[in-house]
Amino acid sequence: MVRIMSFDRLQKKIDEMRNPTVVGLDPALEHIPPDILRKHVTEKGESLEAAAAAVVEFNMGLIDSLCDIVPAVKPQSAYYEALGPDGALALKATCDYARSKGMYVIIDAKRNDIGSTAEAYSSAYLGAVTVGGAEFRPYDADALTVNAYLGSDGIQPFIDAAVKYDKALFALVKTSNPSACELQDMLIAGAGDAGAPRTVYAAVGDLLESISHHTIGEYGYSRVGAVVGATYPEEIEYLRARLHHTFFLIPGYGAQGGSAADVARAFDENGRGAVVNSSRAIIAAWKKTGSDYKESARLEALRMRDELQSAIL
Repeated sequence: MVRIMSFDRLQKKIDEMRNPTVVGLDPALEHIPPDILRKHVTEKGESLEAAAAAVVEFNMGLIDSLCDIVPAVKPQSAYYEALGPDGALALKATCDYARSKGMYVIIDAKRNDIGSTAEAYSSAYLGAVTVGGAEFRPYDADALTVNAYLGSDGIQPFIDAAVKYDKALFALVKTSNPSACELQDMLIAGAGDAGAPRTVYAAVGDLLESISHHTIGEYGYSRVGAVVGATYPEEIEYLRARLHHTFFLIPGYGAQGGSAADVARAFDENGRGAVVNSSRAIIAAWKKTGSDYKESARLEALRMRDELQSAIL
């Protein structure tokens, strides 16, 4: 029996909007229009509380302007953690508001550990915490980025939570940073097809498919996706051909150098199976246009959608 699951919902949203885009909500304070930050500083003083309040207002404006054309958002937890406890509340408020607008929410936290610590991380971001007789969903994201490089016992607690609460993961496989090759491209002797060497990143991808094969949903993808950088288009194509049941999250498009033609390699023969991230190019588009930040973000998101459609279809 095929089950509807988290990535099925994401793919359905992508199909309905004809837009495989996720907007990274990475609200560095320099990306927030000065009038928004100034308003909250006036009310609360020069404080982390004021900064966090400005982040929430900024994010809500972006979500309002994008929710009918973009299927998903990806808050990067580092920007919220930098603001301390107030930032944690801002992340929660952002996730809740995005979900209320029908958007799929990926928290980009790249968490990883083993045993009870991994279980605690998964409870925080994907699952629930019980206090007495009450159950609470701390962040209740639809998906979470995780670091797969501790091996299967660092991933399994997150998979268990994803299955229990109908969530999903994106695990680091081939990252977009320039030094990724220092470790990820190393060859493992005799471990690949027919005993041929394979790269570390290919081994990680193979492991993820192996341990998540029982979670495949309607569109043919498991609950464990892969982060694969747009800056390595040949590797994207290789992994797409190798990992038939893995949904891809593609960072590195635009500002980092990945093109629409590069990311098009991440999609299957039906134009499915991947979502492409853009962060500051959309949320800080107002800096280039000089116009309202919400209008500028919407226009840039539409431009990106059209560019991706032309490359994929």
